[in-house]
Amino acid sequence: MSPYDPSAFPPFAVTVDLVVLTVRRHALCALAVRRGEQPFQGRWALPGGFVRQDEDLSAAAARELIEETGLCAHDPDGPVQANGAHLEQLATYGDPKRDPRMRVVSVAHLALAPDLPAPRAGGDAHSARWAPVEALLQQGGYGREGEQAAPLAFDHAQILADGVERARSKIEYSSLATAFCPPEFTVGELRRVYEAVWGVVLDPRNFHRKVTGTPGFLVPTGGTTTRQGGRPAQLFRAGGATLLNPPMLRPEI
Repeated sequence: MSPYDPSAFPPFAVTVDLVVLTVRRHALCALAVRRGEQPFQGRWALPGGFVRQDEDLSAAAARELIEETGLCAHDPDGPVQANGAHLEQLATYGDPKRDPRMRVVSVAHLALAPDLPAPRAGGDAHSARWAPVEALLQQGGYGREGEQAAPLAFDHAQILADGVERARSKIEYSSLATAFCPPEFTVGELRRVYEAVWGVVLDPRNFHRKVTGTPGFLVPTGGTTTRQGGRPAQLFRAGGATLLNPPMLRPEI
């Protein structure tokens, strides 16, 4: 074995990028930030930043999540907190040309949370906003009215697409859809989460039968609400099940 030669391995940086998803106005939305600095100044991108020397990847992702949304991340294996967000590692992206500044490897994370307020820009972001996922994925960018949409910066279009597909597939076989809901929610509110994430319309009766008949998925709280209008609807909270059996299969489009 040849001796180790540090000069043969030029330095590179590690970043974390966040696919932050929420449901707003019955649509699946992602957090997008407008870059205030080069490279790609003025372009929309996913939130994220460089990993500091004294922190691990999960800590860096949680820090960026707090800076961009004010939310605290929680352990995916622990209980969902009212002011928390589900956070999990998505994938690693290391194309040598993905960042024009230098060799940068990004470890992307997926964050899911209930209806979130207007975001605040942080770090090198000029502004931030929630954008419908379909607009970002179909157009490759997000512009205000009368503004030409440009592709997302770096390789963030691919990262976003991977994050959205992860969310769409995981709610089939896990209880992850409840991460988009408040601590107490109705079956109708949960159904609208599935409809927003999958981009489909589901039959209310069939959906109610499936979710209430899946052991450990939902637990009645004993309360009701009229916040959706009409007759009082029963309130539930997420049960202890992490895997759904049988799964909630995504309808074919």
